[in-house]
Amino acid sequence: MNRIYLDHAATTPMRPEVLEAMLPYLREQYGNPSSIYTEGREARKALDRARDRIAKVLGASSPREIIFTSGGSEADNLAIKGAAFALKNKGNHIITSAIEHHAVYDTCRYLEKHGFKVTLVPVDSYGIVDPAAVEAALTPETILVSIMHANNEIGTIQPIAEISKILRERGILFHTDAVQTVGHIPVDVDELGVDMLSLSAHKFYGPKGVGALYVRKGIRLHPLIHGGGQEQNRRAGTENVAGIVGMAEALVLAAGEMGEEAPRQRELRDRLIQGILARIPHTRLNGHPEKRLPGNVSVCFEYIEGEALLLNLDMQGIAASSGSACTSGSLEPSHVLLALGLPHEIAHGSLRLTLGRGTTAAEIDAVLEVLPGIVEKLRQMSPLYDANAGCKAH
Repeated sequence: MNRIYLDHAATTPMRPEVLEAMLPYLREQYGNPSSIYTEGREARKALDRARDRIAKVLGASSPREIIFTSGGSEADNLAIKGAAFALKNKGNHIITSAIEHHAVYDTCRYLEKHGFKVTLVPVDSYGIVDPAAVEAALTPETILVSIMHANNEIGTIQPIAEISKILRERGILFHTDAVQTVGHIPVDVDELGVDMLSLSAHKFYGPKGVGALYVRKGIRLHPLIHGGGQEQNRRAGTENVAGIVGMAEALVLAAGEMGEEAPRQRELRDRLIQGILARIPHTRLNGHPEKRLPGNVSVCFEYIEGEALLLNLDMQGIAASSGSACTSGSLEPSHVLLALGLPHEIAHGSLRLTLGRGTTAAEIDAVLEVLPGIVEKLRQMSPLYDANAGCKAH
């Protein structure tokens, strides 16, 4: 039986075209882009072209606004720590949301140990940040706000442009973690109004271990990594030329196909959501029903544990997740689901199914065939379910 992969929010398979674009820089064109001889200049040309291609997709005004990193987590760290330490003489207050990825959430917690104050703005039951809540949290000491473009677990898309208007009037830096949106929905840095934006290649069919941070011209950042003048003195270390070339190729391909692929995934997503809610009682959809990523399905099943559900799905040839891939080994319920107001026992029964380019209607139907039986089997083993006599009557 062919396996069904429904964890594209965790990572995506690299496209053959991307590998082809990378191969010359893994074989023949191995020069160091900082070297001045021919091999180095060829590598530098490849970097410059990749930077230009990525800048154009994001709507950046200059390729120099793109800083290459090892991935989304480093980009988030560079944006938040870099801005915080560069602006510490102006203030020490940072605002973020209660549902950020740990690359943002934990970075802000780290800064609290170094004299910064962090405010977590709440979200509503759909996981949406109210721009008015961000405005209310501002103080004269606020130097940075970081709100993700779309949540990695529940898929909810945030009102970034509305938040930006509030911050721009006050001259406060605005960063967004767009790791889940770049390559999947339109992302234009000017339309969003952000000063910094993080992205990661392996979320849009590029290689792992490479990402980028968009930094609007004129913004000062304290570097995380010292030791060389690469990336305009903002990120020391010889650039991953092959990975960067692959990232640019993957992004251009994804952007070109978005107009057709996003509606296709949206249709399959809604088919899966409706099928789950219709066939499995005591189930709730997590996140906003419409303002969500095209390929994201997040649900909670009452009276079961998400980990057992994932193992049973895996035995049926289906790869899925209970939330963020970075925390899938944790026994604690997702901080995102708890922020929505879900009790621990329901949050533990979460399932995230994320669709991709290769997902078919037949695969969605196959999941809908096996999932109800797995949930029912696990519920029969649950003392909570047995104790709830009304459950079996539904």
